[in-house]
Amino acid sequence: MPRIEINTRRLINGTLSFLALAAIIALFFAYRSHAQHFIPHNVPVSIRHLPYYAFCSFYRMLAAYIIALVFSIIYGMAAARGGLYERILIPAIDIAQSVPVVGFFPAAVFFFVALTHGSRLGVEMAAVFLIFTSQAWNMALGVYEAVKTIPDDSRECIETFGGRGWLKFKRLLLPASVPKLVYNSILSWVAGWYFLIACEIITAGPATYRLPGLGSFLWQASEKGRNFDLAAGLLTLLAIIVLMDMIVWQPLSTWAEKFKYEFAASSGAVQSLGMFDALSGVGPAVTRGLRMILVPPFRFMRRAIDALPRGPQLTPEQSKRVGNIVRSLIIGTIVFFTLWALARGFVALVRTLSQPWPDDAKQIPEAILLSTIRMTIAYAISLAWTVPCALAASENPRFNRILSPIAEIVGSMPATALFPIIVAAFIEFTGGMNVASIVLILTGMQWYLLFNLLAGINQVPEDLKEAARAFGLSRVARWRKLILPAVAPSLITGSITAWGGGWNALILSEYFVYNDQTHQVLGIGALLDAATYGKGNNGVMILLSLLSMIAVVLLLNRLMWRPLYNLATERYRLDY
Repeated sequence: MPRIEINTRRLINGTLSFLALAAIIALFFAYRSHAQHFIPHNVPVSIRHLPYYAFCSFYRMLAAYIIALVFSIIYGMAAARGGLYERILIPAIDIAQSVPVVGFFPAAVFFFVALTHGSRLGVEMAAVFLIFTSQAWNMALGVYEAVKTIPDDSRECIETFGGRGWLKFKRLLLPASVPKLVYNSILSWVAGWYFLIACEIITAGPATYRLPGLGSFLWQASEKGRNFDLAAGLLTLLAIIVLMDMIVWQPLSTWAEKFKYEFAASSGAVQSLGMFDALSGVGPAVTRGLRMILVPPFRFMRRAIDALPRGPQLTPEQSKRVGNIVRSLIIGTIVFFTLWALARGFVALVRTLSQPWPDDAKQIPEAILLSTIRMTIAYAISLAWTVPCALAASENPRFNRILSPIAEIVGSMPATALFPIIVAAFIEFTGGMNVASIVLILTGMQWYLLFNLLAGINQVPEDLKEAARAFGLSRVARWRKLILPAVAPSLITGSITAWGGGWNALILSEYFVYNDQTHQVLGIGALLDAATYGKGNNGVMILLSLLSMIAVVLLLNRLMWRPLYNLATERYRLDY
């Protein structure tokens, strides 16, 4: 276990990070009343509308994913530079991924819904933003881990040959991130489908807006007990997931095998399942079609720009001076806006916390403790089956090829739509919500662990596996000496994102309303859910619950996950 050092500088940085985030959240809540004017919209529960609902959900997922992909590459690369970037960006993303989707509702409502006066366009943008928050964080952490674990000899080699800036990014950093990006992209789609219901039903106080989509359709079908419509919606979602796997993820997973670190002749890229081979060319064909459509207009625009009359050419010194001025203006604007927002946020924070606290606030410490216990049990169960599956996948390539698409399909099914069945079953057999709550948390944690472990397994070079077999090591010895150390960084990254997914799942697992009957257990998720969706929409209680959760996440990350991650990356990097 790594030695934990808590110095004054680290304590001050952590306190300032917490206060800054608290101020930003308080600022969002201070302005949430300006956006509670939704234009009502109902989503009819009818099977004939399912194709349209499927299209709506898919384009929201796709838009959010494209934004998350660009964000994760920029953010992960910046954090991997180390120094001040790492000290600021990594704690920020650790906190952001642990803030439940409902915690981003004020931002979504204020910035998007108020912007369009409650019209559907603003709600669509809010939904895309909420889906983005369920997709981006694990992708950014995957890029960060991939760049941080690049072997030193690879860095030294490209720098020796003059690889800097864009060339280093293109030839080393981005290719090294491809396997992690592919697996975390699959995981991001899984998470997006999981939280689709929460993202398509936007609530601000007493006002609710239901967007047309599979999420809102499944929720209303489940709420009304229309099992046939629920089954039809789930089958439609299953069809989309299978098509995505056949057309996109399987070819991408095979292509990502090119970017593994190999130092000997490899046995070749892992092939996809037989039924996917016939369709593996669809993805490249679509890419070629898009290139034929999009490239000519871009070429025309570039030629038109080149044909414009040129102004006086600047000397290198003048260009450098202009660049410095522009950079200073941009940085100054960002700093000024940030300081202004923080100042307003601190005022809003003090004003909100100075209001009378509700009686439920006394339950927060006990609720945090009980929620953490449930999270720990769910995490232990997740480890108990994902680690053996990953080890089996490392020994059996066929099992590895089968496990990934099955996990993607099962993990993408929105468990939230099945919560009424799960809750009813466990309450009937156990007589309470505690076991049901742990099972529901498990649905939000386990896939983060599994996909990160599979990504780590597929990154282990084949020559190392062959060397271990050549030395006559037993299967258990290979696991202990090679596989487990090699996937340690992926295991820690998966654990961090799994706990983030677990904190999100708390909102859905500790407080559940079905057939006008509330099922709940004491926990921070139940308190936050009751304050958000209950009568009165208690803003003080929402803020207190969120800040309590963020404080716990900060402590866990600083005292456990970050030291463990640093230890894993230092001791188990693949250097030759």
